[in-house]
Amino acid sequence: MKNEKLYREAMQLLPGGVNSPVRAFKAVGGEPIILVKGKKARVWDADGNEYIDFLASWGALILGHAYPKVVKAVQEEAQKGLSFGLTNPHEITLARLVVEMVPSVEKVRFVNSGTEATMSAVRLARGITGRKYIVKFDGCYHGHYDSLLVSAGSGVATFGIPGTPGIPEEIAKLTIVLPYNDVEALREAFDKYGEEIAGVIVEPVAGNMGVVLPKKEFLEELRRLTREKGSLLIFDEVITGFRLSKGGAQELFGVEPDITCLGKILGGGLPVGAYGGRRELMDRVAPEGEVYQAGTLSGNPLAMVSGSETLKELRDKEPYEELGERTERLAKEVSRILLDKGIPHRINKAGSMMTVFFTDQDVYDFETAKRSDTEMFAKFFKALLKNGVLIPPSQFEAWFLTTAHEDDVIDEALERIDKAVKGL
Repeated sequence: MKNEKLYREAMQLLPGGVNSPVRAFKAVGGEPIILVKGKKARVWDADGNEYIDFLASWGALILGHAYPKVVKAVQEEAQKGLSFGLTNPHEITLARLVVEMVPSVEKVRFVNSGTEATMSAVRLARGITGRKYIVKFDGCYHGHYDSLLVSAGSGVATFGIPGTPGIPEEIAKLTIVLPYNDVEALREAFDKYGEEIAGVIVEPVAGNMGVVLPKKEFLEELRRLTREKGSLLIFDEVITGFRLSKGGAQELFGVEPDITCLGKILGGGLPVGAYGGRRELMDRVAPEGEVYQAGTLSGNPLAMVSGSETLKELRDKEPYEELGERTERLAKEVSRILLDKGIPHRINKAGSMMTVFFTDQDVYDFETAKRSDTEMFAKFFKALLKNGVLIPPSQFEAWFLTTAHEDDVIDEALERIDKAVKGL
């Protein structure tokens, strides 16, 4: 079996055989599959097994795998060179699209990952305010930057790893962790530390403890308190940016942050991240200002054209209503299948994101998410995989739909899910 052989080789050369922890399937058991091909809404592993894909490269793909316009643009650009180390025109094109589509962004700086984006946004908040504390929320994952890898979700939640090994206690203490959606705790924190808080970073819709939606007053109070106390509000829209709407969660909820972090869809499948905001804030970034940040491959031409073609399609076609309707249908039918089997669950969804929580209680923060039956999730995951449906190998992640998940694909996926659940 090629999958098994490749995994054995990977184990000798890569920590855990992977380059990102959740890929190792530790949370669900068994050996991970090795993917070799993707087309539209499907992927194939090294043994030739085909899967309907609801992982979508952890949400980075919204047009499906190998979207023709994106592939063509990357191929044409690759013929001209892979990297220059100086500005290329495609950086300007993608920047113009970001500024046009994201309500709060007037200037943007491209980096190479979501982690770089959040790290740089936090540094900028501290640099502008001269303050040291950052507020984050329990279960929200903002990449593996030291100050933010405290009470994080995603792979950290999956494995129950403490948030701070390898991170000095002095750095961890600069992060104030509050419960997500808890307005009273937020007010108390600002009453106590308000004059010392540089910024608040939040996933406006949490996607790394599973999909958890914000209460309306939560985001509004975040905006009010940060303005009142002179702190900067940072929206981590690495997942939600260009997924929930053209302008992301901030457009959907009508709450504009000071700084926005982007990634995933922004690169159309290639590595990229960005942070942006009002002109006067972004002009504090070097070389205009004193807050330093740099990157050899930032603005890489292949990533820029891939991202540009993706955003143009989203801007021009606005597939969000249709994506939402298909996600609604998928969630409703999956719920019916689980109810028929008598399996307690809750399904949270936002736009083209959803999570099946194996719990009989509503999920609105990390504590309620952690009540989910992870053993049942592992059985569910393996049954789906065996029947040709790929979802994230973690209870605390989101499923993602793409424009390639057309009605016939949803029909087929539901047939496979029904068969999988009946066999549990």
